[in-house]
Amino acid sequence: MGRPGTTSDEGDDELPVDARLIMPETRYEVLDGEVVEVAPSDQPHGSRHSKLSSLLEAYVAEGYDAACDMLTRTSEKNDFAPDGSVYPTAPHPRTGGRQLEELAFEVVSTETLAHAGRKAAHLIERGVRRVFAIDVERRRGLEWSRATDAWEILAPSATIVDAALVTPLAVADLVGAAKTDDAVARALLAKKNHVIEAELERARADARAEGKSAGRSEGKAEGKAEAIVAVLRARGLPLEGALVAALLAERDEATLDARLARAADCASVEDLLNVRAS
Repeated sequence: MGRPGTTSDEGDDELPVDARLIMPETRYEVLDGEVVEVAPSDQPHGSRHSKLSSLLEAYVAEGYDAACDMLTRTSEKNDFAPDGSVYPTAPHPRTGGRQLEELAFEVVSTETLAHAGRKAAHLIERGVRRVFAIDVERRRGLEWSRATDAWEILAPSATIVDAALVTPLAVADLVGAAKTDDAVARALLAKKNHVIEAELERARADARAEGKSAGRSEGKAEGKAEAIVAVLRARGLPLEGALVAALLAERDEATLDARLARAADCASVEDLLNVRAS
């Protein structure tokens, strides 16, 4: 296997990853020297492809970018486009073109895993660090193994941890049929997205303001309740523990105002507890 950015027997300058065998923006790829037409996708593939693009865009770490259907020249006989790619944003130090992707993703629907495996093997040989497949029909994720030269099934509870991703990407989010909003939100939170951070700070400020307002209101009501008890004590009325607790527990300010007005002439504490704001 060659170093990233090269084939095993060719240098960077001889075969840049963006040297084309076919015209870009067409429906064709070259795989093992054969020109293959890539047909538009049907609903299962197209839907998962769209979600993959959203996830990769959200999950790429600083210094990386995401792309879909980006052609990669892997050898003299291969020029094809993985469904999803994550690659360094900096230009290649020698060629000035783009750098080789570090992560590649294939959505497998009508395409067979064996056909996707041919692409994965070429990508790995070229120097791509990791290649994944999303098996739409079986709702499972797979990763190409260098050791076995074959696909290995990822556990449904597994996560993809990689330096090119800002936070681990759950396999369940990658292969699930549900909307990807929650997974994207987790990535944006990990990236401290400025829009989300601004909304969170606004929410925190509102909560602090509400807390202060509630605290002031609570303190004012507590003071009135304590004043009522002080007046009753000054009058020498019997104050049992339960009655005092009931007086101090009241927080409705209108009721407290009414009781405070009656505290100086009420016949008993029980009578005062019956006083309510009208």
